[in-house]
Parts: sequence; C-alpha cells; structure tokens
Amino acid sequence: MSPRRVQVPSLLGDRPLPQAARGKRPERRFLFAVPPLTGHVNPTVAVAAELVRRGHKVAWTGHRTTLEPLLRAGSRIFTSVDPGFAARLPALREAWLKLRGPAAFRFLWEEFVVPLGHAMTPGVGTAIDRFRADVVVADQLVLAAPVVARLRELPWATSATTSAELARPLAGMPRIEEWVRDQIGAFQGAHGVQGPPDPRFSDHLVLVFSTAALVGDTSPFPGHFAFVGPALGRPSASAFPWDWLDGRPAVLISLGTINGPSGERFFQVAADAVRGLDAQAVIAGPAGLADVPGNVLVRDHVPQLKLLERLSAVVCHGGHNTVCETLSHGLPLVVAPIRDDQPIIARQVEAAGAGIPVRFSRVRAAELRAALETVLADGPHRAAARRVRDSFAAAGGAAEAADRLERLA
Repeated sequence: MSPRRVQVPSLLGDRPLPQAARGKRPERRFLFAVPPLTGHVNPTVAVAAELVRRGHKVAWTGHRTTLEPLLRAGSRIFTSVDPGFAARLPALREAWLKLRGPAAFRFLWEEFVVPLGHAMTPGVGTAIDRFRADVVVADQLVLAAPVVARLRELPWATSATTSAELARPLAGMPRIEEWVRDQIGAFQGAHGVQGPPDPRFSDHLVLVFSTAALVGDTSPFPGHFAFVGPALGRPSASAFPWDWLDGRPAVLISLGTINGPSGERFFQVAADAVRGLDAQAVIAGPAGLADVPGNVLVRDHVPQLKLLERLSAVVCHGGHNTVCETLSHGLPLVVAPIRDDQPIIARQVEAAGAGIPVRFSRVRAAELRAALETVLADGPHRAAARRVRDSFAAAGGAAEAADRLERLA
C-alpha cells in the first residue's frame, strides 16, 4: 500500500555533526515549553541534551511534578502551570480516559488545552524573562508559549511530537475544524494577540519527529517544516531481568500510560494470544493479570529503548513515541489504537506496510495471534519497518533538530 498523501494545515541515537561542518556558533538560550504529558516531553529531551552538548543553555517550563522524573538531573525548570490547574490534573486525566471520539476531543480542548494555556501564560512570561531566552520551543498543546513569544518578539519553534495534526484530521469535519479555530482565536485574543500564525504551527520552524517514510508525501510542506525523525536518547532507569529472555523471538506489549479496565482486558487477550507460541512476550502493564502463561513476563515499567534492541516485534496502542521508537529499531508492529491521534498513527503504520492494525476494544486472542504470527515472520512487514528505520536514521534526529534550532537562534 502506498503512503497516504498529507496536506499542509490550512490554519494559520543521535548523530552529532562535526564541529567543522556546523561552524562555531555563539551560546544561545533555549526554553522548552511542554504540557504535563509524558509523551510530549520525551522527544524533546534528546534535543535539549544535544543543544547542551554544543555549549548552549537549556531550560524547561511547565508542570514541575511531571518534568522532574523525565529530565536529566540538574535540569533547570521554571514552573508555569498555576497551582489551581495543577491540582485538577489527576481528575482531568481520569475523566478524559473515560471518554472516546468527539466527546474526548471536545473535553481535550475545553477542559485541558485552552485552560492549560490560560494557566501557563503568566508563568511562561516569567520563565522567558528570568531565563533570558533567545528561542522558545513550544509543544503544539502549549498555546501559551507562542502567544508570549510573539508578545516578546522572540523567535519560536513548534515541537510536533505527533505527526497527526499535519494530516488535518478534521478536514472532513469542517464545523469542528472551525470550532477549533474559534477556540484558538479566542485564546489568542484574550492575551492580546490577533491573527496568524496558528500557535500550533510556527511560521519560523516546525520540528516534526517523523519522516515521509511514515507520514507520507511531505513535498507540500514549506521549508520550515523540518522532518527530523525521532529524537532518541531519553533516560530510563527501569530495571529488567535480562536473563529471562532466552533467545526466542520476543515481543513487547504496551499501551503507554493507558490503564484501567479496558487496558486490563486487552492485556489479558494479548497474554492468551501468545500462549503456546514459540516466542516470549513482555507485557508493560498491571501485575494482577490472571492465568499468565509461562512465556509471558508482566512488568509495570520497562526500559523500553534498551529492550527494543532485544525484540522482534511490538504490540502497542499507536502512541507516536512507541511507534517511532519501534520503527527506529526496524521492528514491525501490531497496532491497536484507542483514542486521539492513535488511529491516525495506526493508519500511517499500515500505509507504510510496517504493521497490522487491530481493534482495541473488540480484538480476540485468535485475531491478535494471527497478526503477531504475520509480523514475526521475516517478510514484507519487517522489510517495510527497516525502510522506515533507514529513513529515520538519514533524517538526523536530535542532531538535525539542534541544527535547525541553532539557525533559528
């Protein structure tokens, strides 16, 4: 199947380059503005580390409790999520996980993205001033950072930690797309900024942590859209019993941060699917699964990047980070999308030929087993995954992202 063509939005293991190739650049100060979502922080960690390695200063602004476990020790953090909104985060997450489809989308914007923007705007301004930032790197969900950067007349870059928005997922629903534009316009107006650009897409630089091999045709995008591929290298301190892996094909089964009854059902189905297979499976999930076969190991946390080096395939929910980390190792996927951008990423995987989608809520053990047996075979899916891997490696990852940010500064 040929890659799906994408459109420009209508809304307004790194490879450091030799110093001689980059040229000597003066020290610059980069402020990363991120939401309290692990998956949106992880891709930026390696980029920040590369900037520091090159002699620049880096700081973070967002929710300190979320950031501290994800960043390297000694990272400079400016808290910008006000205490009232921070206190609501656990309840918001619990409510959001119960929703699906349009209800989840509306909740995300009305209860999280826009309120988070209001909650972060004063703190982002303080962080920019105290850190004396030269460039702001803003996650697509942090509306506050582009607004404040524009008010301070600072260059800003978008961190597109998922490629879903580039596909204009609402193009077939013009009324909803217009509703999102209205939400963004009202937010910007409330803080003294009018008109384009859309704060989700910088007119200076958009860092996309993927490539055409997965996203599809990228030729319609303007030159400031930089498809740098995944930025790997985030730290992981999780212990793992490596001796348990005995040389048979091994599979990781992960749903990212999703949990609850729906996740437990899927994990149980997955355990049943690998029962009797001449393979091993590591489930990154709850320890209370019943009747787990001997070829299955259940761990609440795993050192995912290190573990991928020992695996043959991955079963996941279609989270952008997990998909890209898997494909960076040339491994095929079985993808069971649950919500949000995951169906879009699953379609990208299928269109690239690198995996098989299954239904998260309805999949049965026999169907999942058949999909696993297919991708474990050294056939077309594995070859496609390796093509994506090669594209990611050529794109440059964190080093290329750092190059683009240096030029912006």
